[in-house]
Amino acid sequence: MTQKKVIAVIGATGAQGSGLVRAILQDPSGEFAARAITRDVNSEKAKALAKLGAEVVAADVDDRASLERAFTGAYGAFCVTFFWDHFSPEKELEQATKMAEAAKAAGVQHVIWSTLEDTRKWVPLGDDRMPTLQGKYKVPHFDAKGEADAVFARLGVPTTYLLTSFYWDNLIYFGMGPKKGSDGVLAFTMPMGDAKLPGIAAEDIGRSAYGIFRSGRALVGQRVGIAGEHLTGAEMAAALGKALGQEVRYNAVTPEAYRGFGFPGADDLGNMFQFNRDFSKDFCAARPVDATRALNPQLQSFEAWLARNKDRIPIS
Repeated sequence: MTQKKVIAVIGATGAQGSGLVRAILQDPSGEFAARAITRDVNSEKAKALAKLGAEVVAADVDDRASLERAFTGAYGAFCVTFFWDHFSPEKELEQATKMAEAAKAAGVQHVIWSTLEDTRKWVPLGDDRMPTLQGKYKVPHFDAKGEADAVFARLGVPTTYLLTSFYWDNLIYFGMGPKKGSDGVLAFTMPMGDAKLPGIAAEDIGRSAYGIFRSGRALVGQRVGIAGEHLTGAEMAAALGKALGQEVRYNAVTPEAYRGFGFPGADDLGNMFQFNRDFSKDFCAARPVDATRALNPQLQSFEAWLARNKDRIPIS
């Protein structure tokens, strides 16, 4: 029996990583085995992955040596950072650098780096269309990831740069679901005007990453953008209303208003949505749905995702 190629997955208990681990494990006849990398191998999520058949290994994204050990012997690695754990783009860049250095040292043959655009290439720091945040960023949780692309390239790590989209799961976990107004009608709030926003189910990010690994090294050096659908805020509100069985209005606030909502990261997300709105054509073009489906034939539409997840969306 031919030994399977090991894919080491950073953030294996998180939204993106767990989708990849499960995609590998759900394809028992495939050529890959899953090595789930997590800080806490005794967490319930880590134990669940082990029970499914993953090799669970402890490593810390702040510790380069632990990453190198976790990558040793692996054919591939999936690398992702966790901005919302700490809100520090500098820390994201440091962690990405350690991942790239560890992959290089371990001789990993194919890395997928989960990245996003450096928005400063579209909106320079001197451009006052949107405020500069933390002194040198426009969309901090985008910009540091985009900046890290050059680290993987400079080190010569064989990398596919995976451009992700808005997680529909944010409606469940990030407080972005519909909320009742004073008139009792649900409102879905986004500062996108009538521009389309690429979105995707978090588990489909993992499945699409698996499709990239299955494609072999043909996609090394390429930027691959993924989306399940491109939808306007009004289209998302209509789909939510249909799924929930009650009216959901689209509340198209301004980015300025969104930045002023005051929750942690509101300014970052307000800038993100403004970038997505103002450069929607570029942002959508970089994330073609048909190409995503070619990587991931199980790709879900927003309507299909809602059918499975509507009861998990908190309504307030």
